[in-house]
Amino acid sequence: MESTFSRGTLARVAAVAALAAMPFAMPLPVSAQDKPVELKFGYWIPPAHSLIPSSQEWADSIAKASNGSIKVTIYPSEQLGKAFDHYDMSRDGIADIALVNPGYQPGRFPIVGASELPFIFANATSGSRAFDEWYRKYAGREMRDVRYCLGFAHDPGSFHLKKKVTLPAHMKGLKVRPAHATLAQYITLMGGTTVQASAPQMRDVLEKGVADATASPWDGIFLFKVESLVKFHIDEPIYVATFAWTMNTDKYNGMSAAQKKVIDEHCSPEWAEKIATPWAKREEAGRPKLRALADHDVYKLKPEELAEWRKAADPLHKRWADAVRKVGGDPDAIMKDLRATLQKHNALY
Repeated sequence: MESTFSRGTLARVAAVAALAAMPFAMPLPVSAQDKPVELKFGYWIPPAHSLIPSSQEWADSIAKASNGSIKVTIYPSEQLGKAFDHYDMSRDGIADIALVNPGYQPGRFPIVGASELPFIFANATSGSRAFDEWYRKYAGREMRDVRYCLGFAHDPGSFHLKKKVTLPAHMKGLKVRPAHATLAQYITLMGGTTVQASAPQMRDVLEKGVADATASPWDGIFLFKVESLVKFHIDEPIYVATFAWTMNTDKYNGMSAAQKKVIDEHCSPEWAEKIATPWAKREEAGRPKLRALADHDVYKLKPEELAEWRKAADPLHKRWADAVRKVGGDPDAIMKDLRATLQKHNALY
């Protein structure tokens, strides 16, 4: 009897074990089910730029969250194409993701131009989170032939010149490299001439005398090696340039649902702030570095001088509003939304 019971018990145990090994077993890891995806990330900035480490951190986080099934490789220094072309590169699949400066293409993205108007941003840390939170509501309208991932701003920049300028009237006749289309309009309104050049071309146009001044955040003067060419620096937060990471739509659509979820979780206002913060801190540190150089003049504007600069920017607001109306937008509501979002994050100038 004892041996019969043991054989029966063993048979039932074996049957349960066999059943457990059948289709009801634990599911396979995501990485074993999803095909590998390699994403080429086009950057036009050099490897020494502060965005590179934070972008690599973002890429590493994606690899970990996707169990290694998504690999992001960064291509800096315009390896995949010129700075002005990065939006189209992401649209056409030359890059799977790209760093885009919307202001490099005048008139193409009118809504985002609100962020480029002078004297709007106080900082680029919480300001970047605010920008992304605001613009992702509108990106689908302006950037509909790509997938918008996230956006951020650089630390408020200023004009860096070969001669001292304290009033808008002093800009008359100067040749100035702008950071984006809105700043180019500002320079023109003040009587200056614009020299279209991307940040990597800044040194070339200044060194050859094609430009007398440049717009830039503070550490950019060192990064692009122009500190020996511009000795006068207006110490006011005149403008920011805003940036977007755009993704090729077909590449995104070809991913599994689990992989798309990983990408979506990494395209957020939280990541926008995380990515922008190291760059913002480095740019902030550029101001005292310039001030410490004996032959440089880093100077504040007097209140009445600053008032003149702000007044000179007034026509830009009307131009921006007119451009937004032409594409069916409500400029008053859009600007109110931007200011409210910046204020919520303590980033409104």
